[in-house]
Amino acid sequence: MDDVKQLVTAIKKGDLKPIYFLMGEEAYYIDKISDFIEANVLDEAEKGFNQMVLYGRDVTIDDIVGNAKRYPMMAERQVIIVKEAQDLSRTIEKLVQYAENPQPSTVLVLNYKYKKLDKRKALYKAITKNGGLVFESKKLYENQVPDWIRRVLKGQDYDISPKAAQMLVEFLGTDLGKVNNELNKLKIVLPKGTLITPEHIEENIGISKDFNNFELRKAVGEKNIVKVFQIAKYFADNPKDNPMVVTVALLFNFFSQILHIHGMNDKSPRSVASAIRVSPYFVNEYITAARNYPMKKVSQVIGLLREFDVKSKGVGSKAMPERDLLKELLVRIME
Repeated sequence: MDDVKQLVTAIKKGDLKPIYFLMGEEAYYIDKISDFIEANVLDEAEKGFNQMVLYGRDVTIDDIVGNAKRYPMMAERQVIIVKEAQDLSRTIEKLVQYAENPQPSTVLVLNYKYKKLDKRKALYKAITKNGGLVFESKKLYENQVPDWIRRVLKGQDYDISPKAAQMLVEFLGTDLGKVNNELNKLKIVLPKGTLITPEHIEENIGISKDFNNFELRKAVGEKNIVKVFQIAKYFADNPKDNPMVVTVALLFNFFSQILHIHGMNDKSPRSVASAIRVSPYFVNEYITAARNYPMKKVSQVIGLLREFDVKSKGVGSKAMPERDLLKELLVRIME
Protein backbone atom coordinates (compact mmCIF):
# COMPACT_ATOMS: atom_id res chain seq x y z
CA MET A 1 0.00 0.00 0.00
CA ASP A 2 1.42 3.36 -1.07
CA ASP A 3 0.18 5.21 2.02
CA VAL A 4 1.95 2.69 4.28
CA LYS A 5 5.22 3.22 2.38
CA GLN A 6 4.83 6.99 2.65
CA LEU A 7 4.15 6.74 6.39
CA VAL A 8 7.19 4.52 7.00
CA THR A 9 9.40 6.74 4.82
CA ALA A 10 8.37 9.82 6.83
CA ILE A 11 9.20 8.06 10.10
CA LYS A 12 12.62 7.04 8.74
CA LYS A 13 13.29 10.70 7.91
CA GLY A 14 12.37 11.73 11.46
CA ASP A 15 9.04 13.30 10.50
CA LEU A 16 7.19 12.01 13.56
CA LYS A 17 3.63 12.72 14.63
CA PRO A 18 2.58 13.18 18.27
CA ILE A 19 -0.27 10.68 17.79
CA TYR A 20 -0.62 7.73 15.42
CA PHE A 21 -4.16 6.38 15.56
CA LEU A 22 -4.05 3.13 13.57
CA MET A 23 -7.52 1.73 12.96
CA GLY A 24 -9.50 -0.53 10.64
CA GLU A 25 -10.52 -4.03 9.67
CA GLU A 26 -7.14 -5.26 8.41
CA ALA A 27 -4.88 -5.86 11.41
CA TYR A 28 -1.81 -6.69 9.31
CA TYR A 29 -0.84 -3.11 8.45
CA ILE A 30 -1.69 -1.83 11.92
CA ASP A 31 0.77 -4.33 13.39
CA LYS A 32 3.40 -3.58 10.74
CA ILE A 33 3.34 0.18 11.35
CA SER A 34 3.24 -0.17 15.12
CA ASP A 35 6.10 -2.70 15.11
CA PHE A 36 8.17 -0.41 12.88
CA ILE A 37 7.71 2.52 15.27
CA GLU A 38 8.51 0.29 18.24
CA ALA A 39 11.72 -0.95 16.60
CA ASN A 40 13.03 2.22 14.97
CA VAL A 41 12.06 5.52 16.62
CA LEU A 42 14.31 5.14 19.67
CA ASP A 43 17.72 3.52 19.83
CA GLU A 44 18.32 0.60 22.17
CA ALA A 45 19.88 2.75 24.90
CA GLU A 46 16.83 5.05 24.96
CA LYS A 47 14.16 2.36 24.97
CA GLY A 48 14.67 1.21 28.57
CA PHE A 49 13.42 4.45 30.10
CA ASN A 50 11.46 5.99 27.24
CA GLN A 51 9.46 3.26 25.51
CA MET A 52 6.36 1.68 27.00
CA VAL A 53 3.86 -0.86 25.68
CA LEU A 54 0.38 -0.81 27.23
CA TYR A 55 -2.65 -3.00 26.53
CA GLY A 56 -6.17 -1.61 26.21
CA ARG A 57 -7.70 -4.23 28.47
CA ASP A 58 -5.32 -3.31 31.32
CA VAL A 59 -5.40 0.48 31.30
CA THR A 60 -7.75 3.47 31.25
CA ILE A 61 -7.60 6.60 29.13
CA ASP A 62 -6.31 8.44 32.22
CA ASP A 63 -3.44 5.93 32.50
CA ILE A 64 -2.52 6.52 28.85
CA VAL A 65 -2.67 10.31 29.19
CA GLY A 66 -0.66 10.24 32.41
CA ASN A 67 2.14 8.31 30.74
CA ALA A 68 1.98 10.39 27.55
CA LYS A 69 2.40 13.63 29.49
CA ARG A 70 5.66 12.51 31.11
CA TYR A 71 8.90 13.98 29.83
CA PRO A 72 11.53 11.68 28.32
CA MET A 73 14.63 10.78 30.32
CA MET A 74 17.95 11.60 28.65
CA ALA A 75 16.36 11.50 25.22
CA GLU A 76 14.51 13.79 22.82
CA ARG A 77 11.28 11.82 22.96
CA GLN A 78 9.43 8.89 24.41
CA VAL A 79 7.22 6.31 22.66
CA ILE A 80 3.97 5.01 24.17
CA ILE A 81 2.32 2.15 22.29
CA VAL A 82 -1.20 1.05 23.20
CA LYS A 83 -1.96 -2.38 21.76
CA GLU A 84 -5.52 -3.70 21.50
CA ALA A 85 -6.78 -0.15 22.00
CA GLN A 86 -10.17 -1.25 20.64
CA ASP A 87 -10.81 -2.61 24.13
CA LEU A 88 -11.18 1.05 25.15
CA SER A 89 -13.81 1.81 22.49
CA ARG A 90 -16.45 2.83 25.04
CA THR A 91 -14.22 5.52 26.53
CA ILE A 92 -11.90 6.36 23.63
CA GLU A 93 -13.48 9.80 23.10
CA LYS A 94 -12.09 10.81 26.51
CA LEU A 95 -8.73 11.06 24.77
CA VAL A 96 -9.90 14.22 23.01
CA GLN A 97 -8.50 16.62 25.61
CA TYR A 98 -5.00 15.19 25.20
CA ALA A 99 -5.36 15.10 21.40
CA GLU A 100 -6.14 18.83 21.41
CA ASN A 101 -2.80 19.55 23.12
CA PRO A 102 -0.50 16.53 22.71
CA GLN A 103 2.91 16.39 24.37
CA PRO A 104 5.44 17.33 21.63
CA SER A 105 8.11 14.99 23.00
CA THR A 106 5.79 11.94 23.04
CA VAL A 107 4.94 9.63 20.17
CA LEU A 108 1.63 8.00 21.15
CA VAL A 109 0.60 4.99 19.03
CA LEU A 110 -2.87 3.48 19.38
CA ASN A 111 -3.62 0.14 17.68
CA TYR A 112 -7.42 0.24 17.25
CA LYS A 113 -8.07 -3.00 15.38
CA TYR A 114 -11.32 -4.04 13.67
CA LYS A 115 -12.96 -0.72 14.56
CA LYS A 116 -12.95 2.86 13.29
CA LEU A 117 -13.27 6.28 14.85
CA ASP A 118 -16.38 8.21 13.93
CA LYS A 119 -15.00 11.02 11.78
CA ARG A 120 -17.83 13.28 12.87
CA LYS A 121 -16.80 13.17 16.52
CA ALA A 122 -14.36 15.32 18.43
CA LEU A 123 -11.46 12.86 18.81
CA TYR A 124 -10.95 12.29 15.10
CA LYS A 125 -11.09 16.03 14.45
CA ALA A 126 -8.72 16.82 17.33
CA ILE A 127 -6.08 14.30 16.19
CA THR A 128 -6.06 15.47 12.59
CA LYS A 129 -6.21 19.17 13.50
CA ASN A 130 -3.31 19.08 15.96
CA GLY A 131 -0.61 17.31 14.00
CA GLY A 132 -1.61 13.72 14.63
CA LEU A 133 -2.27 11.04 12.02
CA VAL A 134 -5.25 8.73 11.62
CA PHE A 135 -4.48 5.70 9.44
CA GLU A 136 -7.28 3.41 8.28
CA SER A 137 -6.23 -0.12 7.35
CA LYS A 138 -8.91 -1.39 4.98
CA LYS A 139 -9.68 -5.04 4.29
CA LEU A 140 -8.67 -6.14 0.81
CA TYR A 141 -11.22 -7.68 -1.51
CA GLU A 142 -10.55 -11.33 -2.32
CA ASN A 143 -9.56 -10.49 -5.89
CA GLN A 144 -6.94 -8.02 -4.59
CA VAL A 145 -5.09 -10.49 -2.35
CA PRO A 146 -3.25 -12.46 -5.11
CA ASP A 147 -1.69 -9.20 -6.38
CA TRP A 148 -0.76 -8.30 -2.78
CA ILE A 149 0.94 -11.71 -2.42
CA ARG A 150 2.90 -11.14 -5.62
CA ARG A 151 3.99 -7.65 -4.52
CA VAL A 152 5.14 -8.87 -1.10
CA LEU A 153 7.11 -11.74 -2.60
CA LYS A 154 8.61 -9.60 -5.36
CA GLY A 155 9.96 -7.23 -2.72
CA GLN A 156 11.73 -10.20 -1.14
CA ASP A 157 13.15 -11.63 -4.39
CA TYR A 158 10.52 -14.31 -4.91
CA ASP A 159 7.77 -14.79 -7.49
CA ILE A 160 4.59 -16.85 -7.50
CA SER A 161 2.40 -18.31 -10.23
CA PRO A 162 -1.21 -17.03 -10.49
CA LYS A 163 -2.62 -20.46 -9.61
CA ALA A 164 -0.39 -20.80 -6.53
CA ALA A 165 -1.43 -17.35 -5.30
CA GLN A 166 -5.08 -18.21 -5.86
CA MET A 167 -4.68 -21.48 -3.93
CA LEU A 168 -3.46 -19.52 -0.92
CA VAL A 169 -6.40 -17.13 -1.10
CA GLU A 170 -8.94 -19.95 -1.50
CA PHE A 171 -7.48 -21.75 1.52
CA LEU A 172 -6.64 -18.83 3.82
CA GLY A 173 -9.12 -16.11 2.81
CA THR A 174 -8.32 -12.40 2.97
CA ASP A 175 -6.61 -12.29 6.38
CA LEU A 176 -3.22 -10.86 5.39
CA GLY A 177 -1.66 -11.93 8.67
CA LYS A 178 -2.47 -15.58 8.00
CA VAL A 179 -1.32 -15.34 4.40
CA ASN A 180 1.94 -13.69 5.45
CA ASN A 181 2.62 -16.44 8.00
CA GLU A 182 2.34 -19.06 5.27
CA LEU A 183 4.57 -17.03 2.95
CA ASN A 184 7.18 -16.91 5.72
CA LYS A 185 7.07 -20.72 5.95
CA LEU A 186 7.72 -20.95 2.22
CA LYS A 187 10.64 -18.50 2.41
CA ILE A 188 12.30 -20.65 5.06
CA VAL A 189 12.49 -23.68 2.75
CA LEU A 190 12.78 -22.05 -0.68
CA PRO A 191 15.83 -20.05 -1.86
CA LYS A 192 15.49 -16.48 -3.09
CA GLY A 193 14.71 -16.23 -6.77
CA THR A 194 12.26 -19.15 -6.62
CA LEU A 195 9.04 -19.06 -8.63
CA ILE A 196 6.55 -20.50 -6.14
CA THR A 197 4.30 -23.05 -7.83
CA PRO A 198 1.21 -25.06 -6.85
CA GLU A 199 3.60 -27.97 -6.17
CA HIS A 200 5.46 -25.86 -3.60
CA ILE A 201 2.16 -24.94 -1.94
CA GLU A 202 1.10 -28.58 -1.78
CA GLU A 203 4.45 -29.84 -0.45
CA ASN A 204 5.03 -27.15 2.18
CA ILE A 205 1.60 -25.92 3.25
CA GLY A 206 -0.52 -29.01 2.67
CA ILE A 207 -3.05 -27.60 0.22
CA SER A 208 -3.70 -30.12 -2.55
CA LYS A 209 -2.95 -28.60 -5.95
CA ASP A 210 -5.50 -30.85 -7.66
CA PHE A 211 -8.20 -31.36 -5.04
CA ASN A 212 -9.35 -28.05 -3.57
CA ASN A 213 -12.30 -25.69 -3.81
CA PHE A 214 -10.54 -23.68 -6.53
CA GLU A 215 -10.31 -26.78 -8.75
CA LEU A 216 -13.85 -27.87 -7.82
CA ARG A 217 -15.24 -24.50 -8.87
CA LYS A 218 -13.40 -24.73 -12.18
CA ALA A 219 -14.59 -28.31 -12.83
CA VAL A 220 -18.21 -27.43 -11.99
CA GLY A 221 -18.03 -24.44 -14.34
CA GLU A 222 -16.72 -26.67 -17.12
CA LYS A 223 -19.25 -29.43 -16.28
CA ASN A 224 -16.32 -31.81 -15.99
CA ILE A 225 -18.25 -34.53 -14.17
CA VAL A 226 -15.31 -36.92 -13.74
CA LYS A 227 -13.09 -34.25 -12.13
CA VAL A 228 -15.96 -32.95 -9.97
CA PHE A 229 -16.55 -36.32 -8.38
CA GLN A 230 -12.85 -37.05 -7.97
CA ILE A 231 -12.59 -33.87 -5.94
CA ALA A 232 -15.83 -34.65 -4.05
CA LYS A 233 -14.39 -38.05 -3.07
CA TYR A 234 -11.18 -36.40 -1.86
CA PHE A 235 -13.24 -33.94 0.21
CA ALA A 236 -15.26 -36.83 1.68
CA ASP A 237 -12.05 -38.62 2.66
CA ASN A 238 -10.59 -35.44 4.22
CA PRO A 239 -13.62 -33.73 5.81
CA LYS A 240 -11.70 -31.73 8.43
CA ASP A 241 -9.68 -29.92 5.76
CA ASN A 242 -12.66 -29.47 3.42
CA PRO A 243 -15.81 -28.65 5.41
CA MET A 244 -18.94 -28.61 3.26
CA VAL A 245 -20.11 -25.29 4.64
CA VAL A 246 -17.01 -23.63 3.12
CA THR A 247 -17.50 -25.40 -0.24
CA VAL A 248 -21.13 -24.33 -0.41
CA ALA A 249 -20.23 -20.72 0.43
CA LEU A 250 -17.60 -20.59 -2.32
CA LEU A 251 -19.93 -22.14 -4.90
CA PHE A 252 -22.64 -19.67 -3.89
CA ASN A 253 -20.25 -16.79 -4.50
CA PHE A 254 -19.20 -18.34 -7.83
CA PHE A 255 -22.75 -18.70 -9.15
CA SER A 256 -23.66 -15.24 -7.89
CA GLN A 257 -20.83 -13.91 -10.06
CA ILE A 258 -22.11 -15.97 -13.02
CA LEU A 259 -25.55 -14.43 -12.53
CA HIS A 260 -23.90 -11.00 -12.62
CA ILE A 261 -22.24 -11.88 -15.93
CA HIS A 262 -25.60 -12.84 -17.44
CA GLY A 263 -26.88 -9.38 -16.61
CA MET A 264 -24.00 -7.62 -18.38
CA ASN A 265 -24.20 -6.16 -21.88
CA ASP A 266 -20.45 -6.14 -22.39
CA LYS A 267 -19.17 -9.67 -21.73
CA SER A 268 -15.60 -9.09 -22.88
CA PRO A 269 -12.97 -10.62 -20.56
CA ARG A 270 -11.74 -7.21 -19.42
CA SER A 271 -15.24 -5.96 -18.54
CA VAL A 272 -16.16 -9.22 -16.79
CA ALA A 273 -12.96 -9.26 -14.74
CA SER A 274 -13.59 -5.70 -13.60
CA ALA A 275 -17.29 -6.21 -12.87
CA ILE A 276 -16.99 -9.40 -10.80
CA ARG A 277 -13.60 -8.53 -9.31
CA VAL A 278 -11.56 -11.52 -10.41
CA SER A 279 -8.07 -11.75 -11.84
CA PRO A 280 -7.93 -11.47 -15.64
CA TYR A 281 -5.88 -14.69 -15.50
CA PHE A 282 -8.96 -16.64 -14.34
CA VAL A 283 -11.77 -14.71 -16.00
CA ASN A 284 -12.25 -17.20 -18.85
CA GLU A 285 -13.29 -19.82 -16.29
CA TYR A 286 -16.23 -17.60 -15.35
CA ILE A 287 -17.13 -16.86 -18.95
CA THR A 288 -17.07 -20.61 -19.71
CA ALA A 289 -19.35 -21.27 -16.74
CA ALA A 290 -21.77 -18.58 -17.94
CA ARG A 291 -21.98 -20.37 -21.30
CA ASN A 292 -22.60 -23.74 -19.62
CA TYR A 293 -25.21 -22.46 -17.17
CA PRO A 294 -28.00 -20.27 -18.62
CA MET A 295 -29.48 -17.59 -16.38
CA LYS A 296 -32.51 -19.70 -15.43
CA LYS A 297 -30.26 -22.60 -14.38
CA VAL A 298 -27.98 -20.28 -12.40
CA SER A 299 -31.00 -19.00 -10.45
CA GLN A 300 -32.00 -22.59 -9.70
CA VAL A 301 -28.46 -23.44 -8.56
CA ILE A 302 -28.37 -20.45 -6.20
CA GLY A 303 -31.62 -21.71 -4.68
CA LEU A 304 -30.09 -25.18 -4.33
CA LEU A 305 -27.01 -23.80 -2.62
CA ARG A 306 -29.17 -21.93 -0.10
CA GLU A 307 -31.06 -25.17 0.59
CA PHE A 308 -27.90 -27.24 1.02
CA ASP A 309 -26.23 -24.57 3.12
CA VAL A 310 -28.97 -25.10 5.68
CA LYS A 311 -28.73 -28.88 5.35
CA SER A 312 -24.95 -28.83 5.80
CA LYS A 313 -25.55 -27.17 9.16
CA GLY A 314 -27.77 -30.07 10.23
CA VAL A 315 -31.19 -28.56 9.57
CA GLY A 316 -33.66 -30.79 7.72
CA SER A 317 -31.06 -33.19 6.36
CA LYS A 318 -32.32 -36.22 8.32
CA ALA A 319 -28.78 -36.88 9.56
CA MET A 320 -27.52 -37.53 6.00
CA PRO A 321 -23.71 -37.87 5.97
CA GLU A 322 -21.93 -34.81 4.64
CA ARG A 323 -20.28 -36.79 1.83
CA ASP A 324 -23.72 -37.85 0.54
CA LEU A 325 -25.05 -34.31 0.85
CA LEU A 326 -22.18 -32.94 -1.24
CA LYS A 327 -22.62 -35.63 -3.89
CA GLU A 328 -26.35 -34.93 -4.14
CA LEU A 329 -25.72 -31.20 -4.40
CA LEU A 330 -23.19 -31.59 -7.21
CA VAL A 331 -25.44 -33.98 -9.16
CA ARG A 332 -28.31 -31.54 -8.95
CA ILE A 333 -26.14 -28.59 -9.98
CA MET A 334 -24.91 -30.31 -13.14
CA GLU A 335 -28.05 -32.20 -14.17
